[in-house]
Amino acid sequence: MKKLSRFIKNVAYIVGILCASIVLSQIVQDVFHAEGTIPVLFVFAIFLIALLTDGYFYGVVAAFLAVLAVNYDFTFPYFAIDFVITENLISGVIMIAVALMTSTLTTKIKHQEQIRAQAERERMRANLLRAISHDLRTPLTTIYGSTSALIDESGNFTEEQRRQMLWGIRDDAQYLVRMVENLLSITRIDNGSVKLIKTPVVLDELIDSSLMQFQKRYPNQKVSLCLPEDIVIIPMDALLIQQVVLNLLENAVQHAENMHNLTLSVHVNGNKAYFTIEDDGIGIPRARLEALFTGEMTNTQAPADGQRRNAGIGLSVCAAIIHAHGGQIHGDNKAQGGAVFTFWLSTEEYYE
Repeated sequence: MKKLSRFIKNVAYIVGILCASIVLSQIVQDVFHAEGTIPVLFVFAIFLIALLTDGYFYGVVAAFLAVLAVNYDFTFPYFAIDFVITENLISGVIMIAVALMTSTLTTKIKHQEQIRAQAERERMRANLLRAISHDLRTPLTTIYGSTSALIDESGNFTEEQRRQMLWGIRDDAQYLVRMVENLLSITRIDNGSVKLIKTPVVLDELIDSSLMQFQKRYPNQKVSLCLPEDIVIIPMDALLIQQVVLNLLENAVQHAENMHNLTLSVHVNGNKAYFTIEDDGIGIPRARLEALFTGEMTNTQAPADGQRRNAGIGLSVCAAIIHAHGGQIHGDNKAQGGAVFTFWLSTEEYYE
């Protein structure tokens, strides 16, 4: 299906640009009587076609068609094919040469862009693996140590100590479940194995469901809401967008030190719905701002062993989900203190 779509696009470029060139050339001939500039127009048309289409084939085909068009419509004897005239042969050779050179350059540029994109993906995967290795090791070590101590008959623990250790095991296990959910989501979206299925979702229902899940994990954390009074319907994969909202809220609870207020607001501007999660904590370190959504953690940002911190993996998942929905996400510090994350989704469905 993708190959057919690209073929149709390339043919459309050829037909559209050549037809426009013929119309312009006719105007130049009839109005300005500058027949000498017509071959130049077609050379420029071939350059555009070779630049916009894939590979060499379409540019060369367009060059042959342009030679025929110039020979038939704009070269004496009119409305007849005649390649005996030297000018026609030279024009044809020049157009084909332009098509080949431009196609060669654009093919090399596209190949280099693919190499750079692949290298960037590999770098991001390496960063995620380094972050994951720490984020998985710390809770697993805690779970292993706690369970080993509880199993050990010689351990002389009070009932309260046992209860605290069990609560810690449960919290770490819940953290690992969330980590696995995030990794599965970003892997599913990144490799393109699953196409998003969007369904119309009422905004209030999405927020209610997200906050219900959030309150189960953080019953003592209050979230202030600011939502549109009108009913807002957004096409989305509701489970994935709910995961984005949860990740951003949890990110504030886990990292916004000295936070007192956590706010979730949504407003609609045109055909976009803007979601904003903001806190009044200490904000985001400046060194982290440029790599918020890459999962990258520098050595100076890595927490010491024993401190469980999500190294941006949740934000990487958020970015992948929002981009897959055709939206954008941004994070920054507020002037008055604290951090703010904003993402938008289209309220209108579109088809690729």
